[in-house]
Amino acid sequence: MTVLAAGTDILADMTGAPSTDLSALLAADGAGAEAAVPSTVRRFASGVGMAGLRFPRLLTEPSPSPSPEPSSESEAEDDDSMPELFCPGPIRDDPALGEEVNERLVDWAEEIGIYEGRLDKLRACNFGRLIMLTHPATDDPDRLLAATKCVVAEWAADDYYVDEVSLGADPKVVGSRLAKLHAIVDPAPLPARYAPQLDAYRDAEPIATAFRTAMEHLARYTTASQLGRFQHQMSILYVAWNQEADWHANGRTPPVWEYLVQRHLNSYLPPMILIDVLAGYELPSVEFFDPRVRRAFTMAGDANVLLNDLHSGAAESENDFNLPRVIAAEEKCTPREAIKRTVEIHNELMHKFVEEAGALSVVGSPMLRRFFADTWAWLGGSREWHATTARYHQ
Repeated sequence: MTVLAAGTDILADMTGAPSTDLSALLAADGAGAEAAVPSTVRRFASGVGMAGLRFPRLLTEPSPSPSPEPSSESEAEDDDSMPELFCPGPIRDDPALGEEVNERLVDWAEEIGIYEGRLDKLRACNFGRLIMLTHPATDDPDRLLAATKCVVAEWAADDYYVDEVSLGADPKVVGSRLAKLHAIVDPAPLPARYAPQLDAYRDAEPIATAFRTAMEHLARYTTASQLGRFQHQMSILYVAWNQEADWHANGRTPPVWEYLVQRHLNSYLPPMILIDVLAGYELPSVEFFDPRVRRAFTMAGDANVLLNDLHSGAAESENDFNLPRVIAAEEKCTPREAIKRTVEIHNELMHKFVEEAGALSVVGSPMLRRFFADTWAWLGGSREWHATTARYHQ
């Protein structure tokens, strides 16, 4: 079995998948469960009026139980079992809706000029299906299209500026390209003498046009605060792409810890940040930016982007990076062993997300509980797309 086939099988095997209903992972009676709740969350829930609070008991362990030590070195070498992926499947799969969004997306891409000559490949990636799967709270194709445009603008910037040399990616100019692009995402008010030059760049550069038109579409459905969250998350993503460009420019393979820092910045939060937008509500800022909520949400984004790492290797050049490749380089292990370790890291993050999101759901607002449930749904839809998209599967 090839490394890619191993990754594909992990994502496609739903036999051990947890329930798509996040609340089903939590027991109704939380008596005696306080020990499982992070101390930071318990402190958040202390104070006047909180004496009767009970935290949910997790039906799953917060993190995978450690495997018993093998009795001999040969037994350790024979242990080739792959852990099951702790991630739900999709709540909703509506192929017709996904296809409608996808066709509208390809028409938009042709109009603004991204992926010129590669529209058939773009269509086969089926990003419309990705957004249909990850946002089951709405069946409005226009609302779904707004998010799909943002996702494809992000992917195009990554392809053209960071990853694909054949498309013009060059690590020496990543920083300047992203700085100019961010002046479109978070519009820069230049003095009158120079503003026309920025306007000319905005209209002439297809990636800039993609972001401008995508955000104009998105703004129909966001509040000012929600649009600001998206802009903030994009600035974080650009920092991560600059870090990756540094590795390419200097021919350096990062240690695993540094790669995980980059993946924390370059996670799936940019598309996930639109969860409440597409569902038609707004998680209040006091909860959205609470450090405990942010920690849980970012763990979900960090974990889910590792699904991408399980597949992207086959589509990347030898000097590109993904977690299995970085683990194999650092630990001098086989590719299969590196994939196994990647799954274990993913599962650790996912178990912690369930643990902390469950505890925060008890002390937070009903809207926070919905937000975490919608996040869980996003993770399951992303898993299904990664297991089926032609971007990674021929």
